[in-house]
Amino acid sequence: MNHFLRRVLFLPPQASSFAREIDTLHYFVIITTMAGAMLVTLVGAYLVVRYRVRDRTAPLKRSMPAPRPSVWMEGGLIVGLFGLFIAWWAIGFAQYVRMRVAPPDTLDIYVTAKQWMWKFGYPDGQHAISTVYVPAGRPIKLIMTSRDVIHSFYVPDFRVKQDVVPGRYTTVWFSVNEPGTHQILCAEMCGAGHSLMRGEVVALAPPDYARWLAAGPPDQLAGPVDEQPATVDRFLSREPLSLARAGMRAAAERGCLRCHTLDGTPHIGPTWAGLYGALIPLVGGATVIADEAFLTESMMDPLAKVHLGFSPVMPTYQGLLASPDASAIVELIKSLRELRTATSPPGTAPPPPAGPLPVAPFASPPVEP
Repeated sequence: MNHFLRRVLFLPPQASSFAREIDTLHYFVIITTMAGAMLVTLVGAYLVVRYRVRDRTAPLKRSMPAPRPSVWMEGGLIVGLFGLFIAWWAIGFAQYVRMRVAPPDTLDIYVTAKQWMWKFGYPDGQHAISTVYVPAGRPIKLIMTSRDVIHSFYVPDFRVKQDVVPGRYTTVWFSVNEPGTHQILCAEMCGAGHSLMRGEVVALAPPDYARWLAAGPPDQLAGPVDEQPATVDRFLSREPLSLARAGMRAAAERGCLRCHTLDGTPHIGPTWAGLYGALIPLVGGATVIADEAFLTESMMDPLAKVHLGFSPVMPTYQGLLASPDASAIVELIKSLRELRTATSPPGTAPPPPAGPLPVAPFASPPVEP
């Protein structure tokens, strides 16, 4: 029945773990509304035939009173329609929550959209353009941002679509059922080449993915590399630079490490040790989880959410920090998630420094290199 309905409604293959349940809700809504429309049509046709005027020359008279629905019938109809609405809302909301909350064991892949291509970066240094390779059967989390305008990452076979916004990170996750190739489209008008902004998700069996990851094609290794100095008797080959190491380099070049520490030591700004995933207290009494969106917002608009206990001296890096560098710094902070200070229990941010907070003379906006 599922295959028949999918073919009748011209739906693409159900290639992700939640594609079928989304289609099931779609079938439920479509069949119910079509049945309701058919019932209204049949009742209307019966009333038109039953109470039509047969002789237009004769004076109009009513031979019998028209049927009047009872109060119970009207109330039952209203309650039934409202019940359908609540049922659809409850099912749809549960599906939405499941699609938005990624499981803890995801493979994180960074996605940068630009006119008119998709660029993918893996935590271990692999890079790809327009084609992303993923292992089948494992949850994949895409951490996405845009370098220019709003795009929309859309994979019809997975039933996932997520806007990609410049200056912030949005996420989407999926799990591919079996190996295969699936088309990526941009579902947001982004310029003259919008229709050409396409890509592919290539799902590989876990052993094949491991082999690809270990020895990817040469064009997949065209991203940042770690240049080691060579000696007369020894030449070190170029190795892919992991995002965490690239983040360390970007943080050092941009002066981030002058205010933030990596080992939990109190300083001008919050330490990055154990920061990712922690519950951050904010000025004003609110709290926020230190996820990719919060970390990126703190770099681009540091005054939007100020960490309680720290002076708001951090400058904005909007327009000064490229998206790949921001992604690398976020990955560096994520790599330090297991580091905690002695007084920081899991799930909380390391404590701010006690006493008056120093303001460094170098806490001025960075200069564009």
